[in-house]
Amino acid sequence: MKQTEDWHLTDVLNYDQGRADPFAAAVRATRMPMVITDPNQPDNPIVFCNQAFQTLTGYSREEIVGRNCRFLKGPDTDKSKVQKVRAAIEAGHDVEVDLLNYRKDGTAFWNALYLSPVRNDAGEIKFFFASQLDVSDRINAQELIRHQKEIVEKEVESRTADLQAALEAKTLLLHEVDHRVKNNLTMIGSLLRLQARSVNDPVITAKLEAMLERIDALATVHRRLYQSNDITRFDIGAFAENLVSDVVGSSGRTDIIIRSTVEKIEVASSKAAPLGLVLNELLTNAVKHAYADGRPGTLKLNARVDHQTASIVISDDGPGMLATAQHGLGRTLIDRLSRQVNAKVRWDDEAPGTRVTLSFAVEEVS
Repeated sequence: MKQTEDWHLTDVLNYDQGRADPFAAAVRATRMPMVITDPNQPDNPIVFCNQAFQTLTGYSREEIVGRNCRFLKGPDTDKSKVQKVRAAIEAGHDVEVDLLNYRKDGTAFWNALYLSPVRNDAGEIKFFFASQLDVSDRINAQELIRHQKEIVEKEVESRTADLQAALEAKTLLLHEVDHRVKNNLTMIGSLLRLQARSVNDPVITAKLEAMLERIDALATVHRRLYQSNDITRFDIGAFAENLVSDVVGSSGRTDIIIRSTVEKIEVASSKAAPLGLVLNELLTNAVKHAYADGRPGTLKLNARVDHQTASIVISDDGPGMLATAQHGLGRTLIDRLSRQVNAKVRWDDEAPGTRVTLSFAVEEVS
Protein backbone atom coordinates (compact mmCIF):
# COMPACT_ATOMS: atom_id res chain seq x y z
CA MET A 1 0.00 0.00 0.00
CA LYS A 2 1.41 3.38 -1.00
CA GLN A 3 1.76 6.18 1.50
CA THR A 4 -0.88 8.20 -0.41
CA GLU A 5 -3.28 5.27 -0.10
CA ASP A 6 -2.68 5.17 3.64
CA TRP A 7 -4.01 8.71 3.74
CA HIS A 8 -7.44 7.49 2.71
CA LEU A 9 -7.73 6.07 6.20
CA THR A 10 -7.47 9.41 7.96
CA ASP A 11 -5.97 12.80 8.20
CA VAL A 12 -2.54 11.77 9.59
CA LEU A 13 1.06 12.91 9.60
CA ASN A 14 0.16 16.40 8.30
CA TYR A 15 -0.12 15.09 4.75
CA ASP A 16 -1.98 17.24 2.29
CA GLN A 17 -2.95 14.34 0.06
CA GLY A 18 -6.42 12.91 0.38
CA ARG A 19 -8.06 15.82 2.12
CA ALA A 20 -11.07 15.29 -0.12
CA ASP A 21 -11.44 11.68 1.13
CA PRO A 22 -15.01 11.50 2.61
CA PHE A 23 -13.93 8.88 5.18
CA ALA A 24 -11.14 11.13 6.44
CA ALA A 25 -13.52 14.06 6.56
CA ALA A 26 -16.04 12.01 8.53
CA VAL A 27 -13.42 10.92 11.06
CA ARG A 28 -12.32 14.53 11.54
CA ALA A 29 -15.88 15.82 11.93
CA THR A 30 -17.54 13.11 14.01
CA ARG A 31 -18.41 13.89 17.60
CA MET A 32 -17.11 10.48 18.70
CA PRO A 33 -13.52 10.76 19.98
CA MET A 34 -11.13 8.82 17.76
CA VAL A 35 -7.40 8.24 17.48
CA ILE A 36 -5.12 6.31 15.17
CA THR A 37 -1.84 4.80 16.31
CA ASP A 38 1.08 3.51 14.28
CA PRO A 39 2.45 0.18 15.58
CA ASN A 40 5.30 0.38 13.10
CA GLN A 41 6.82 3.24 15.08
CA PRO A 42 8.48 2.78 18.46
CA ASP A 43 5.94 2.58 21.33
CA ASN A 44 2.94 2.62 18.95
CA PRO A 45 2.36 6.41 19.16
CA ILE A 46 -0.81 8.30 18.32
CA VAL A 47 -0.51 9.72 14.81
CA PHE A 48 -3.98 11.20 14.58
CA CYS A 49 -6.66 12.47 16.94
CA ASN A 50 -9.85 14.24 16.00
CA GLN A 51 -11.28 17.30 17.69
CA ALA A 52 -13.74 15.24 19.73
CA PHE A 53 -10.84 13.36 21.36
CA GLN A 54 -9.11 16.64 22.20
CA THR A 55 -12.33 17.94 23.76
CA LEU A 56 -12.81 14.73 25.76
CA THR A 57 -9.31 14.68 27.23
CA GLY A 58 -8.56 18.39 27.48
CA TYR A 59 -5.26 17.96 25.63
CA SER A 60 -4.35 19.80 22.42
CA ARG A 61 -3.39 18.01 19.24
CA GLU A 62 0.24 18.92 19.81
CA GLU A 63 0.14 17.39 23.29
CA ILE A 64 -1.40 14.16 22.01
CA VAL A 65 0.23 13.22 18.71
CA GLY A 66 3.43 11.27 19.15
CA ARG A 67 2.50 9.85 22.57
CA ASN A 68 1.32 6.38 23.53
CA CYS A 69 -2.27 6.22 24.75
CA ARG A 70 -1.09 5.22 28.22
CA PHE A 71 -0.70 8.88 29.13
CA LEU A 72 -4.42 8.82 29.95
CA LYS A 73 -3.84 6.32 32.76
CA GLY A 74 -4.06 7.38 36.38
CA PRO A 75 -3.76 6.04 39.92
CA ASP A 76 -7.04 4.08 39.83
CA THR A 77 -6.83 2.73 36.29
CA ASP A 78 -7.32 -1.03 36.31
CA LYS A 79 -3.96 -2.55 35.36
CA SER A 80 -5.57 -5.80 34.24
CA LYS A 81 -7.68 -3.94 31.70
CA VAL A 82 -4.62 -2.08 30.43
CA GLN A 83 -2.89 -5.45 30.03
CA LYS A 84 -5.93 -6.70 28.11
CA VAL A 85 -5.52 -3.84 25.61
CA ARG A 86 -1.77 -4.43 25.36
CA ALA A 87 -2.29 -8.15 24.71
CA ALA A 88 -4.83 -7.42 21.97
CA ILE A 89 -2.42 -5.04 20.27
CA GLU A 90 0.37 -7.60 20.42
CA ALA A 91 -1.92 -10.27 18.98
CA GLY A 92 -3.43 -7.95 16.40
CA HIS A 93 -6.98 -8.45 17.65
CA ASP A 94 -9.94 -6.21 18.31
CA VAL A 95 -10.54 -5.28 21.92
CA GLU A 96 -13.38 -3.59 23.77
CA VAL A 97 -12.98 -2.46 27.36
CA ASP A 98 -14.13 0.20 29.85
CA LEU A 99 -11.12 2.04 31.22
CA LEU A 100 -10.88 4.65 33.94
CA ASN A 101 -8.90 7.44 32.27
CA TYR A 102 -7.87 10.94 33.33
CA ARG A 103 -8.16 14.29 31.60
CA LYS A 104 -5.46 16.91 31.52
CA ASP A 105 -7.02 18.67 34.52
CA GLY A 106 -6.85 15.43 36.54
CA THR A 107 -10.55 14.64 36.51
CA ALA A 108 -11.41 11.01 35.88
CA PHE A 109 -13.86 9.64 33.32
CA TRP A 110 -14.89 6.19 32.18
CA ASN A 111 -13.74 5.53 28.66
CA ALA A 112 -15.51 2.87 26.58
CA LEU A 113 -12.56 2.01 24.33
CA TYR A 114 -12.91 0.03 21.11
CA LEU A 115 -9.66 -0.68 19.28
CA SER A 116 -9.14 -2.62 16.06
CA PRO A 117 -6.24 -3.14 13.62
CA VAL A 118 -6.20 -1.73 10.09
CA ARG A 119 -4.44 -4.03 7.61
CA ASN A 120 -3.16 -3.58 4.07
CA ASP A 121 -3.76 -5.96 1.19
CA ALA A 122 -0.91 -8.15 2.40
CA GLY A 123 -2.56 -8.52 5.80
CA GLU A 124 0.04 -6.39 7.54
CA ILE A 125 -1.12 -4.10 10.35
CA LYS A 126 -0.58 -0.51 9.27
CA PHE A 127 -2.51 1.27 12.02
CA PHE A 128 -4.72 0.74 15.04
CA PHE A 129 -7.98 2.61 14.95
CA ALA A 130 -9.52 3.43 18.35
CA SER A 131 -12.82 5.04 19.25
CA GLN A 132 -13.65 6.31 22.71
CA LEU A 133 -16.90 7.17 24.43
CA ASP A 134 -17.38 8.84 27.79
CA VAL A 135 -19.63 6.38 29.63
CA SER A 136 -19.14 7.84 33.10
CA ASP A 137 -22.89 8.29 33.56
CA ARG A 138 -23.52 4.62 32.80
CA ILE A 139 -20.70 3.36 35.00
CA ASN A 140 -21.66 5.71 37.82
CA ALA A 141 -25.27 4.57 37.55
CA GLN A 142 -24.15 0.95 37.67
CA GLU A 143 -21.94 1.72 40.64
CA LEU A 144 -24.84 3.49 42.34
CA ILE A 145 -27.09 0.51 41.69
CA ARG A 146 -24.40 -1.85 42.99
CA HIS A 147 -23.94 0.28 46.09
CA GLN A 148 -27.69 0.49 46.68
CA LYS A 149 -27.95 -3.26 46.16
CA GLU A 150 -25.27 -3.78 48.81
CA ILE A 151 -27.17 -1.51 51.17
CA VAL A 152 -30.41 -3.38 50.50
CA GLU A 153 -28.70 -6.76 50.92
CA LYS A 154 -27.15 -5.64 54.20
CA GLU A 155 -30.50 -4.31 55.37
CA VAL A 156 -32.21 -7.57 54.37
CA GLU A 157 -29.46 -9.51 56.13
CA SER A 158 -29.90 -7.37 59.22
CA ARG A 159 -33.69 -7.69 59.16
CA THR A 160 -33.39 -11.43 58.57
CA ALA A 161 -31.07 -11.72 61.55
CA ASP A 162 -33.56 -9.71 63.65
CA LEU A 163 -36.42 -11.92 62.49
CA GLN A 164 -34.37 -15.03 63.17
CA ALA A 165 -33.57 -13.78 66.65
CA ALA A 166 -37.25 -12.94 67.23
CA LEU A 167 -38.27 -16.38 65.96
CA GLU A 168 -35.74 -18.05 68.24
CA ALA A 169 -37.02 -16.01 71.17
CA LYS A 170 -40.61 -16.92 70.27
CA THR A 171 -39.65 -20.57 69.90
CA LEU A 172 -37.92 -20.53 73.27
CA LEU A 173 -40.94 -18.86 74.86
CA LEU A 174 -43.43 -21.31 73.33
CA HIS A 175 -41.23 -24.25 74.30
CA GLU A 176 -41.19 -22.93 77.84
CA VAL A 177 -44.99 -22.53 77.79
CA ASP A 178 -45.47 -26.08 76.47
CA HIS A 179 -43.01 -27.38 79.04
CA ARG A 180 -44.86 -25.67 81.88
CA VAL A 181 -48.25 -26.84 80.57
CA LYS A 182 -46.92 -30.38 80.41
CA ASN A 183 -45.56 -30.12 83.97
CA ASN A 184 -48.86 -28.68 85.22
CA LEU A 185 -50.84 -31.45 83.54
CA THR A 186 -48.52 -34.01 85.07
CA MET A 187 -49.06 -32.45 88.50
CA ILE A 188 -52.85 -32.44 88.00
CA GLY A 189 -52.65 -36.08 86.99
CA SER A 190 -50.67 -36.93 90.11
CA LEU A 191 -53.22 -35.16 92.33
CA LEU A 192 -56.09 -36.98 90.67
CA ARG A 193 -54.34 -40.31 91.09
CA LEU A 194 -53.90 -39.63 94.81
CA GLN A 195 -57.57 -38.73 95.02
CA ALA A 196 -58.60 -41.84 93.09
CA ARG A 197 -56.90 -44.08 95.63
CA SER A 198 -59.24 -42.84 98.33
CA VAL A 199 -62.39 -43.38 96.29
CA ASN A 200 -64.17 -46.67 96.85
CA ASP A 201 -66.92 -46.17 94.29
CA PRO A 202 -65.89 -48.11 91.14
CA VAL A 203 -67.98 -45.86 88.87
CA ILE A 204 -66.25 -42.71 90.11
CA THR A 205 -62.87 -44.43 89.98
CA ALA A 206 -63.46 -45.42 86.36
CA LYS A 207 -64.39 -41.85 85.46
CA LEU A 208 -61.28 -40.52 87.19
CA GLU A 209 -59.11 -43.03 85.35
CA ALA A 210 -60.63 -41.99 82.02
CA MET A 211 -59.94 -38.35 82.83
CA LEU A 212 -56.37 -39.21 83.82
CA GLU A 213 -55.83 -40.89 80.46
CA ARG A 214 -56.97 -37.73 78.69
CA ILE A 215 -54.69 -35.58 80.84
CA ASP A 216 -51.78 -37.89 80.08
CA ALA A 217 -52.53 -37.63 76.35
CA LEU A 218 -52.52 -33.84 76.53
CA ALA A 219 -49.30 -33.86 78.54
CA THR A 220 -47.72 -36.06 75.86
CA VAL A 221 -48.81 -33.60 73.14
CA HIS A 222 -47.19 -30.67 74.96
CA ARG A 223 -44.05 -32.70 75.69
CA ARG A 224 -43.59 -33.41 71.99
CA LEU A 225 -44.28 -29.76 71.14
CA TYR A 226 -41.58 -28.36 73.43
CA GLN A 227 -39.13 -31.00 72.19
CA SER A 228 -39.74 -30.09 68.54
CA ASN A 229 -37.53 -27.63 66.65
CA ASP A 230 -40.48 -26.42 64.55
CA ILE A 231 -43.04 -24.71 66.75
CA THR A 232 -45.54 -24.43 63.89
CA ARG A 233 -45.79 -28.14 62.95
CA PHE A 234 -46.69 -31.33 64.79
CA ASP A 235 -46.12 -34.87 63.57
CA ILE A 236 -49.44 -36.51 64.46
CA GLY A 237 -48.36 -39.76 62.81
CA ALA A 238 -45.40 -40.25 65.15
CA PHE A 239 -47.58 -39.17 68.06
CA ALA A 240 -50.19 -41.83 67.21
CA GLU A 241 -47.50 -44.51 67.04
CA ASN A 242 -46.17 -43.58 70.49
CA LEU A 243 -49.66 -43.19 71.92
CA VAL A 244 -50.82 -46.68 70.93
CA SER A 245 -47.80 -48.12 72.75
CA ASP A 246 -48.53 -45.97 75.81
CA VAL A 247 -52.22 -46.88 75.91
CA VAL A 248 -51.59 -50.61 75.58
CA GLY A 249 -48.65 -50.40 78.00
CA SER A 250 -50.62 -48.53 80.67
CA SER A 251 -53.40 -51.13 80.44
CA GLY A 252 -50.94 -53.78 81.60
CA ARG A 253 -51.92 -55.99 78.70
CA THR A 254 -49.07 -57.98 77.23
CA ASP A 255 -51.34 -60.13 75.08
CA ILE A 256 -52.33 -57.30 72.73
CA ILE A 257 -50.01 -57.22 69.74
CA ILE A 258 -49.46 -53.85 68.03
CA ARG A 259 -48.95 -53.65 64.27
CA SER A 260 -48.24 -50.13 63.03
CA THR A 261 -47.47 -48.66 59.62
CA VAL A 262 -47.02 -44.92 60.06
CA GLU A 263 -45.98 -42.13 57.72
CA LYS A 264 -44.97 -38.65 58.79
CA ILE A 265 -48.12 -36.52 59.00
CA GLU A 266 -47.43 -32.90 59.87
CA VAL A 267 -50.28 -30.67 60.98
CA ALA A 268 -50.43 -27.15 62.38
CA SER A 269 -49.43 -27.18 66.05
CA SER A 270 -52.82 -25.62 66.90
CA LYS A 271 -54.44 -28.91 65.84
CA ALA A 272 -52.16 -31.09 67.94
CA ALA A 273 -54.20 -31.15 71.16
CA PRO A 274 -57.64 -31.81 69.57
CA LEU A 275 -56.32 -34.54 67.30
CA GLY A 276 -54.27 -36.02 70.16
CA LEU A 277 -57.38 -36.27 72.36
CA VAL A 278 -59.43 -37.85 69.56
CA LEU A 279 -56.75 -40.48 69.02
CA ASN A 280 -56.54 -41.13 72.73
CA GLU A 281 -60.32 -41.73 72.90
CA LEU A 282 -60.25 -44.08 69.90
CA LEU A 283 -57.28 -46.12 71.09
CA THR A 284 -58.46 -46.31 74.69
CA ASN A 285 -61.90 -47.38 73.47
CA ALA A 286 -60.39 -50.15 71.31
CA VAL A 287 -58.23 -51.55 74.14
CA LYS A 288 -61.02 -51.45 76.72
CA HIS A 289 -63.85 -52.88 74.64
CA ALA A 290 -62.37 -54.93 71.81
CA TYR A 291 -60.15 -56.84 74.22
CA ALA A 292 -62.42 -56.94 77.26
CA ASP A 293 -62.40 -59.87 79.64
CA GLY A 294 -58.76 -60.62 78.88
CA ARG A 295 -59.38 -61.34 75.19
CA PRO A 296 -56.02 -61.27 73.34
CA GLY A 297 -55.67 -59.90 69.83
CA THR A 298 -53.91 -57.61 67.40
CA LEU A 299 -54.40 -53.87 67.28
CA LYS A 300 -53.40 -52.25 63.97
CA LEU A 301 -52.51 -48.64 63.36
CA ASN A 302 -52.06 -47.22 59.87
CA ALA A 303 -51.27 -43.57 59.21
CA ARG A 304 -50.66 -42.12 55.77
CA VAL A 305 -51.15 -39.08 53.54
CA ASP A 306 -52.72 -39.28 50.09
CA HIS A 307 -53.20 -36.13 48.00
CA GLN A 308 -53.10 -33.78 51.01
CA THR A 309 -55.63 -35.88 52.91
CA ALA A 310 -54.35 -37.71 55.99
CA SER A 311 -55.98 -40.82 57.36
CA ILE A 312 -55.25 -42.60 60.63
CA VAL A 313 -56.90 -46.01 60.76
CA ILE A 314 -57.26 -48.01 63.98
CA SER A 315 -58.34 -51.62 63.45
CA ASP A 316 -59.01 -54.24 66.10
CA ASP A 317 -59.99 -57.90 65.80
CA GLY A 318 -62.52 -57.85 68.63
CA PRO A 319 -66.20 -58.84 68.48
CA GLY A 320 -67.22 -55.86 66.36
CA MET A 321 -69.18 -52.61 66.48
CA LEU A 322 -71.66 -53.55 69.20
CA ALA A 323 -68.88 -54.19 71.66
CA THR A 324 -66.56 -51.34 70.69
CA ALA A 325 -68.93 -48.52 69.76
CA GLN A 326 -68.07 -45.40 71.73
CA HIS A 327 -70.77 -43.88 73.90
CA GLY A 328 -71.14 -41.13 76.48
CA LEU A 329 -68.49 -38.51 77.09
CA GLY A 330 -65.91 -40.25 74.92
CA ARG A 331 -68.11 -40.15 71.81
CA THR A 332 -69.08 -36.56 72.56
CA LEU A 333 -65.41 -35.56 72.79
CA ILE A 334 -64.60 -37.32 69.55
CA ASP A 335 -67.45 -35.62 67.67
CA ARG A 336 -66.79 -32.12 69.01
CA LEU A 337 -63.01 -32.19 68.74
CA SER A 338 -63.19 -33.65 65.22
CA ARG A 339 -65.45 -30.82 64.07
CA GLN A 340 -63.10 -28.32 65.71
CA VAL A 341 -60.25 -29.33 63.36
CA ASN A 342 -62.47 -30.21 60.35
CA ALA A 343 -61.76 -33.93 60.73
CA LYS A 344 -64.08 -36.84 60.08
CA VAL A 345 -64.42 -40.11 61.98
CA ARG A 346 -65.91 -43.16 60.29
CA TRP A 347 -66.78 -46.38 62.14
CA ASP A 348 -66.88 -49.63 60.13
CA ASP A 349 -67.87 -53.08 61.37
CA GLU A 350 -65.30 -55.54 60.04
CA ALA A 351 -67.13 -58.61 61.39
CA PRO A 352 -65.12 -59.53 63.33
CA GLY A 353 -63.45 -56.41 64.57
CA THR A 354 -63.97 -52.70 64.16
CA ARG A 355 -62.16 -50.22 61.98
CA VAL A 356 -62.20 -46.51 62.81
CA THR A 357 -60.85 -44.00 60.30
CA LEU A 358 -59.85 -40.49 61.32
CA SER A 359 -59.35 -38.34 58.21
CA PHE A 360 -58.45 -34.67 57.80
CA ALA A 361 -56.81 -32.31 55.35
CA VAL A 362 -53.17 -31.42 55.77
CA GLU A 363 -51.42 -28.35 54.42
CA GLU A 364 -48.42 -28.81 52.14
CA VAL A 365 -45.21 -28.19 54.06
CA SER A 366 -42.89 -25.80 52.17
